[in-house]
Amino acid sequence: MEPTPAPSFSDFKLNKQLLTAVADAGFSEPTPVQQQTIPLLLAGHDVLGIAQTGTGKTAAFGLPLLMKVKYAQGLHPRALVLAPTRELAMQIEAHLKALAVNTDLRIFAIYGGLGPKTQIETIAKGLDVLIATPGRLMEIYLKGDLVLKELKTLVLDEADKMMDMGFMPQIRRILEIIPRKRQNALFSATMPERVTRLSEEFLEFPVRVEVTPPAQTASTVSQTLYEVPNLLTKINLLHFLLHRDAATMTRVLLFTRTKEHADQVAHFLDRKAPVGEVRVIHGNKGQNARMNSMEAFRAGGVRYLVATDVAARGIDVPQVSHVINFDVPIVHDDYVHRIGRTGRAQHTGAAITFANEAEMVHIGEIEQLINQKIELLPLPAEVKIEDTSFEERQQIGRELDDRRKKLDPNFKGAFHERKEWIKPGVTIDKRTGKPFVEGKKKSTKGAKANPGKKRGSDPGVKALKRRGR
Repeated sequence: MEPTPAPSFSDFKLNKQLLTAVADAGFSEPTPVQQQTIPLLLAGHDVLGIAQTGTGKTAAFGLPLLMKVKYAQGLHPRALVLAPTRELAMQIEAHLKALAVNTDLRIFAIYGGLGPKTQIETIAKGLDVLIATPGRLMEIYLKGDLVLKELKTLVLDEADKMMDMGFMPQIRRILEIIPRKRQNALFSATMPERVTRLSEEFLEFPVRVEVTPPAQTASTVSQTLYEVPNLLTKINLLHFLLHRDAATMTRVLLFTRTKEHADQVAHFLDRKAPVGEVRVIHGNKGQNARMNSMEAFRAGGVRYLVATDVAARGIDVPQVSHVINFDVPIVHDDYVHRIGRTGRAQHTGAAITFANEAEMVHIGEIEQLINQKIELLPLPAEVKIEDTSFEERQQIGRELDDRRKKLDPNFKGAFHERKEWIKPGVTIDKRTGKPFVEGKKKSTKGAKANPGKKRGSDPGVKALKRRGR
């Protein structure tokens, strides 16, 4: 029996220009999501795609989209791709331009963080394919500078992230203003109930493409976990791992939950990292700073990139060696997207997670989501365990209490009665500046000598007095 030949892009009904661009980009054979999705979209079906980041989704919808648009025509866009973040919008724009390099197609991305003037000027010159974040799309449309009546194709990428970021109202408005007769595709790495409802709203008899079970992580990524008591010990562990594994940690992406933690980790790396430049990106960084940091990381000039989840789905760097979750994400789906930054394009990668006592609760739920156990490793003996500060101990206690309250509405927790933290004669009463006295509920300063007449000036009391005269 003859072996089945490996699939190739020439099996699809793509024109010569696209096939040449695919070959020049170094793509030898289509990924599973491309094998299933491209023929369906070329045949005109609506598609609901469930695939992780790094599986080739952009080319899966991009090649059929470019094949359908074919060549530059008119002024108004005929295809629209919606993305949740500006980083992802820029990434899609770069990919589609690379695939369309042998055509005259006009491809452009619009997003916030920059003034709309330059974007409006580019739109006015004519577009064929528009990539946009929902907020900026509606902003320019409502100004009257964007015409969407000629759209024939709509793609929603990273739909689950759009739900998490609260874009549902804008998406519904966009669906109301674009032509009803069009081809649709929705892609998502996970499939929560909200995404299912969205797909039912605008996809017509979609064909479901699912290359991996929902929320399952890539098999090319090894996952390990350390239980770490506090922030300072996390810093010590990070210092130990970076020096121990300096030879293999060639391009490291570190995720934190807050902008403050991102800045603290970046400051530490600036001082203590063994080799390599450090950059940080989060919501407080300007658009140009974020773009420059991303490009430097992609080019290899930056070894350590610290980011909040704003960047979890906007980084396409095939050679990320390690993803370190300095903090565990509260939105559990974000764990899948964070570690999806490594192990991309058939490369192997490693994901390492640090979790304190409160975050370990989320780890259990993340393991249920991805349907696998994350290997728990003991803290290395060389790592110094620091004392947990009073403030951090309180924060961890509050997080544990909040979690227990969600599971048991009758649970009151350690922080439900303020009296437990007030000691008569010791605690200073903020209202009087004097030691707190038990039973003294309010200040008597300014109280009237005759409390029985305190309502004598009320309009109702005055009216009764006049009536009784």
